[in-house]
Amino acid sequence: MSTLMKNIKKAEVLKLKDEVSYQEGQVVSKTLAQNSALSVTLFAFWAGEEISTHESGGDAFVTCLDGVGKITIDGIDYELHEGDSIVMPAKHPHAVMGQENFKMLLVVVF
Repeated sequence: MSTLMKNIKKAEVLKLKDEVSYQEGQVVSKTLAQNSALSVTLFAFWAGEEISTHESGGDAFVTCLDGVGKITIDGIDYELHEGDSIVMPAKHPHAVMGQENFKMLLVVVF
């Protein structure tokens, strides 16, 4: 089971937050890797846009790349700023919202 990175340049220094763009009124995602054990995705949330409450079969590690986001886990809100990270545990209800325009890296380990 190999996972090869896609949709991103290799052997080149880059800024992850520049690899996904804001689009007014939308949540934009860009998958970098995905298989049965791992998912790596970049997201850009327009201010006020969200992914509603759901559960995942894996632990979801989020790192804020830009802006301010609100992560809700088990009904508790957490605010993330650039450089902040949090783990949304598997099988716990969680949601993500851009309090301002917000970019994040999501790594889910199944």
